[in-house]
Amino acid sequence: MYASSPRFSALTRTALITFFACHAAASRAQTPGEAAQPGEPERLSRVVVQGRDTDLVGTAASASQGIVGAAELAERPLLRRGELLEVIPGVVVTQHSGDGKANQYFLRGFNLDHGTDFSVSVDGMPVNMRSHAHGQGYADINFLIPELVRQVDYNKGPFFADVGDFSAAGAAEFRLFDALPRPFVTVSVGENNYRRLVAGGTVARGQAETTGAVEYTHDDGPWKLSEDANRFNGFARRHWAAGGNDYRLTAMAYHGKWRSTDQIPLRAVKAGTLDRFGNIDPSDGGEADRASVSFDATLKSAGGTTRVNAYALYNRLNLYSNFTYFLDDPVNGDQFNQRERRVVFGGAVTQTRSGEVLGAKSDFVAGLQVRADEIGELGLHRTVERVRLATVRDDEVSEASAGVFGRVETRWSDTVRTTAGLRLDGYRFKVDSVDTRNSGTRLADIFSPKVGVVFGPWSRTEIYANAGDGFHSNDARGTTIRIDPADGVTPVDRVNPLVRSRGAELGVRTAAVPGLVSSVTVWALDLDSELVFVGDAGGTEPTARTRRYGVELANHWKPTPWLALEGDVALTHARYRDNPANGHVANSIKTVVSGGLTVAKREGWLGSVRVRYFGSQPLTEDNSVRAPSSLTFNARIGWRAKDWEVALDVLNVLDRASYDIAYAYASRLRGEPAAGVDDIHFHPAEPRTFRLGVTRRF
Repeated sequence: MYASSPRFSALTRTALITFFACHAAASRAQTPGEAAQPGEPERLSRVVVQGRDTDLVGTAASASQGIVGAAELAERPLLRRGELLEVIPGVVVTQHSGDGKANQYFLRGFNLDHGTDFSVSVDGMPVNMRSHAHGQGYADINFLIPELVRQVDYNKGPFFADVGDFSAAGAAEFRLFDALPRPFVTVSVGENNYRRLVAGGTVARGQAETTGAVEYTHDDGPWKLSEDANRFNGFARRHWAAGGNDYRLTAMAYHGKWRSTDQIPLRAVKAGTLDRFGNIDPSDGGEADRASVSFDATLKSAGGTTRVNAYALYNRLNLYSNFTYFLDDPVNGDQFNQRERRVVFGGAVTQTRSGEVLGAKSDFVAGLQVRADEIGELGLHRTVERVRLATVRDDEVSEASAGVFGRVETRWSDTVRTTAGLRLDGYRFKVDSVDTRNSGTRLADIFSPKVGVVFGPWSRTEIYANAGDGFHSNDARGTTIRIDPADGVTPVDRVNPLVRSRGAELGVRTAAVPGLVSSVTVWALDLDSELVFVGDAGGTEPTARTRRYGVELANHWKPTPWLALEGDVALTHARYRDNPANGHVANSIKTVVSGGLTVAKREGWLGSVRVRYFGSQPLTEDNSVRAPSSLTFNARIGWRAKDWEVALDVLNVLDRASYDIAYAYASRLRGEPAAGVDDIHFHPAEPRTFRLGVTRRF
């Protein structure tokens, strides 16, 4: 597939040589007498579910690495599915449109859009979609059933060799239960015609477990236009052990359909002509489907452990949006339709071995990751009330990648250990466009070195230093574009296929106080100059080099088995490096504060109070227009018995009229000047909402 490029072929050969060299070196490094013993009689091992009270001292590679467990997730009152990622300190999750589409993510001064610089995966299967109709790295987690999440593993910064694309700001992996603790049924009802039914359970026979779950959710939301959002989820997993090895086969399916209330102009709300929860274009909305099958095997031998992962998934989106109303087309309006339909195939092989480096105990990890996206339909169309008027772009895209990585972690003494990693990624972008001038093939590759050192522990305290390179891929259509598809005449620059990021981090983690895990991190991250493909317009938009730096403080205190308190603060400075006078990065959140108190007894009263604050943010590069800060309290109170649980969630307890998100740009309402009006456009946070849930366990 890559033979057309001698340079790429050489790099691919180098990558494969590197992979097998790491493998061979690890084999030679195996210390005599340390080989794993033959497997005992077959049995499924008990999985220990970890959480933020797991201090990771002695095992973590950075201060901003962490784990959140199922028990912590279960006690959180959630407004939307994307808030599963808000368990990560410093992450903000919002929505600017209908709840059926991917959320808007913010972390470390990034407006990550729908996932451009934050990698999300589920048991080794990627969530981020490359060359997506609505945005590069689109990460929609609506297909997840929260009750099935065993834990969330996360790390921040480009310091981990096993994570490639979309990982500049960080990465999160959802790990799902192989077997549910008990079968259950949950029924929830709430305001705005909210209804949810979810049921799941596990059947165990011999050395195998079969787990299944289904979910249905309906919500009209507080909007003047009923959202009529429906979600159907299904999950099935077969998990078994044989010969000391571990296997799982998983199938997942999701269907969502909704009507959207997109962001609205502030001027109309102030004038009293538009309700705060109103809309401009009542025909906005969408439909999404995702189905996947994945296989995992963990194979143990005297030489080490090998993990094999393979997946195939189908993804479809049909989305209608209108953000500028009547600016481009005063007669029909500016609604556009983004459509995509794709299949994705991929997998990975990762091997871990133990040995020695210069007499010091070491762990060697080598991996190969491959992925191919075959996008049979990738379109951008002008529409009115969901009726197509014209086609801006209509493409077929084939995008393939291969990445190899190696990592060596060495413990030089009781108080010093290091991690050194190297990653090489190669990409092939192929675009077949209706306008053949924008068709073509591009090849690209990138090296990403990583290094880290850990000092300690002393009194359950460690000091970390990390540095490394990361990257995100750009939309394939932008890599081959030559002519602006909007007018068919104007020449445009092609985007850089792979955009490098460089980061560094210093941090301290301590568990010196019993029950309290604290960390403080100082970090910096640079992004190279790049061109970004804008899916909403079908063309490219230049951006300059950026620099972000900040400090994060995370605390989790569990003084008793049934009481937990959290307090996290993230402060960030984000600027364009080439224009200090007008260098603010739009939608870069400077301050994020989150915290909570949870009471969770095995039986009896339960409760949770959570707070999230994010500060005022610039909406323009000159900082002349800013969005206000947002403060939200959510709460839960309930009662838990052996087989029953009843819980009342109160979302936005204080009923604060905050913005979920805001943007500054020009739009036009009927009767306004042809050039439009510069204004703030916002999506309001939902008002105080009550939801009651009843769970029966068997």
